[in-house]
Amino acid sequence: MEIRKIVTVVEETRKDGEKMVTPPTRKASVAAVIKNPFAGKYVEDLTELMEYGEQLGEMLAKQGVKALGIAKEEVNSYGKGVIVGEKGELEHAAAILHPRLGKPFRAEVGGGKAIIPSAKKLGGIGTGIDVPVHFKDAAFVRSHYDAMEVRIPDAPRADELVVAIVVTASGRPHPRIGGLQKNEIKGEDGLR
Repeated sequence: MEIRKIVTVVEETRKDGEKMVTPPTRKASVAAVIKNPFAGKYVEDLTELMEYGEQLGEMLAKQGVKALGIAKEEVNSYGKGVIVGEKGELEHAAAILHPRLGKPFRAEVGGGKAIIPSAKKLGGIGTGIDVPVHFKDAAFVRSHYDAMEVRIPDAPRADELVVAIVVTASGRPHPRIGGLQKNEIKGEDGLR
């Protein structure tokens, strides 16, 4: 796998609306800009990209937890996304995200029974993607429904992929729409 760059961003929200956020909410994105080995051609077997996903699941999640400065078990929410450069296919993103990325990602965030929400899109240099996140052990915890924008000014080039993960140390600032609370989850089925 050829990695051109890795970009890590930590967002800390201290005030939302007219109220201070105490403690501040924190989320981190880690994105790798990689060469797409299948750019500009149709290839039936996408195993190589699946293997990249496995490697990136571990590498990016480990960096995200480190960026937040927390223990991996303290990760609250997670999500993943890929932007495919114009010479690639949407299926290239699917090959990275779905077959093998999840298991090592979960290992680096101390578990995760809920499905890892994802997004994928095609785009040129500077395209952004909103990576959705939710609580890692119970997807129906409304206080943790959120997203983080990932945008790299010089990527993806036509023959590149931007592969991103997002991890959080909390839910949204000032959650108050009701529903299942984090302290009420059973964590048995990844939903509730």
